[in-house]
Amino acid sequence: MEYGRLGAPEPGGAGSSFRSLTNDPTRTPKKSKLKLLVVIAATLMVASAVSAALVVVIRNRAHSGGEARLHNRRPSQAMSKACSLTRYPNLCVNSLLDFPGALTASDKDLVHISVNMTLQKFYRAFYFASEISSLNMDPYVRSAYEGCIELLDDTVDLLTRSLASVAPGGGRAGSTQDVLTWLSASLTNQDTCTEGFDELHGYVKNQMSNRLKDLSELVSNCLAIYAAAGGDEDFSGIPIQNRRRRLLSNEEEEHKHFPMWLSRRDRMLLEMPVSGINADIIVSKDGNGTYKTIAEAIKKAPENGSRRFIIYVRAGRYEEDNLKVGRKKTYIMFIGDGKGKTVISGGKSIQNNITTFHTASFAATGAGFIARDMTFENWAGPSKHQAVALRVGADHAVVYRCNIIGYQDTLYTHSQRQFFRECDIYGTVDFIFGNAAVVFQNCSIHARKPLPSQKITITAQNRKDPNQNTGMSIHACRIVAESDLEANKSLYPTYLGRPWKLYSRTVYMLSYMGDHIHPRGWLEWNATFALDTLYYGEYMNYGPGGAIGQRVKWPGYRVITSTVEASKFTVAQFIYGSSWLPSTGVAFSAGLST
Repeated sequence: MEYGRLGAPEPGGAGSSFRSLTNDPTRTPKKSKLKLLVVIAATLMVASAVSAALVVVIRNRAHSGGEARLHNRRPSQAMSKACSLTRYPNLCVNSLLDFPGALTASDKDLVHISVNMTLQKFYRAFYFASEISSLNMDPYVRSAYEGCIELLDDTVDLLTRSLASVAPGGGRAGSTQDVLTWLSASLTNQDTCTEGFDELHGYVKNQMSNRLKDLSELVSNCLAIYAAAGGDEDFSGIPIQNRRRRLLSNEEEEHKHFPMWLSRRDRMLLEMPVSGINADIIVSKDGNGTYKTIAEAIKKAPENGSRRFIIYVRAGRYEEDNLKVGRKKTYIMFIGDGKGKTVISGGKSIQNNITTFHTASFAATGAGFIARDMTFENWAGPSKHQAVALRVGADHAVVYRCNIIGYQDTLYTHSQRQFFRECDIYGTVDFIFGNAAVVFQNCSIHARKPLPSQKITITAQNRKDPNQNTGMSIHACRIVAESDLEANKSLYPTYLGRPWKLYSRTVYMLSYMGDHIHPRGWLEWNATFALDTLYYGEYMNYGPGGAIGQRVKWPGYRVITSTVEASKFTVAQFIYGSSWLPSTGVAFSAGLST
């Protein structure tokens, strides 16, 4: 998280995070490769989007122009109804009125039109934002700018897939929960982009603000219209499984502690000893593998692959710059020799004049990313503040038997659907943060000694919109204090979380909590902010820190007593959208058991 968290976790002034920057608007003579790529990509994408829109546009072309004149740009009944469900109804109406065919569109067609219209605006923002890539920029401004370009690119892809799913006669790209995930991630991407510029000034900030205007609100409106059309009204975006339960097969019973959207082969790979795995690439620092560096291995991995591609990283300490499995590197699996043996390390922090987003020692955004038996570490230390060890924005991501070690902002569960099992996560302030739909299962969460006067906050979940199907579920985990904190725990209270955004959502279930947890359990972000809109829950936790008698009395906090409500946060229901399951329609028979 970018701001308000230097030093003690209570928000306040910007402190040393504030940067008064000026930017030279003079272009450098060097041509931008990025611009050329963007033009090509945007051209191809626009062609795809236009063809997807033709069904609606052609059907309404004969009437749309005359209808607009006849109604003098007054919204139709369907449009007024759809926009009344959004958080930005005026923007919704005005933007739809400008789109061909919207005035005569049905409720269902308006879903498609709203996504199509939003996608086209993102195309334009992406293209025009790329035009300033050759400006001279301060390093931090460059970091914020490049983060925005990457996130805009990812969002165009997410919206394109969403459009293919909601197009009339379409539905080939994904299910209801897929589209909710992609729209939720699009909104998160836009928030991350704009937050990078929050405390900046100058030409680049102004130019980006103009190009990004209203994009977050447009995605929010899409999300509201789509969620309402899909009947997703129960429990503010949490998918509810209505399918009939049945007994698990022998194979499913054997691997039931993994999400069932993992293929049989992937589940076998997660359990198989390294000696039995035929890796596509072997990384070894001593030269006895395919490559000596992880960066080389990632570069050689195929783009847009449809099969699992395995990179085996032998024991050693790997410290390389800009390690990232990008969006086009799909279905990549990293396997190490074990926690503490295969170590991916880095020391970047915001003190390096970069955004939190870019401090990650390792980042993954390619769908289907898996990591197993490794350590991800950021050694910058508590005095350097925000310093990410692992950032994940990949859909259907799994991190299994890994160490994730840092201090402030250790693990950035940025977006989409993620699953962590049997991991050890270490940190101080907001050390598990982000806006993915993520379940932590059978993990150990280690609080470390922070800087003087700091309070320890385990989670900072940043769900901004009530229709996002995101949140954190910490299920059957151990919440413990490291030895450095154990000796000083009375001086450094530990809290389960605090609300970074208005609809922050975090649940602890069936987890052990040590006596370092403050009796109040949770910490305010800033006075009364989000206390009545957040969802913080606890279900049958135990241990000396699990006592609920002195917990906060916020309107959004609840002690969960119903197994039905608690089950909504299990692997089976919280990150299992209906299309993730195999065609057999399997659901866990006992989602709360592990």
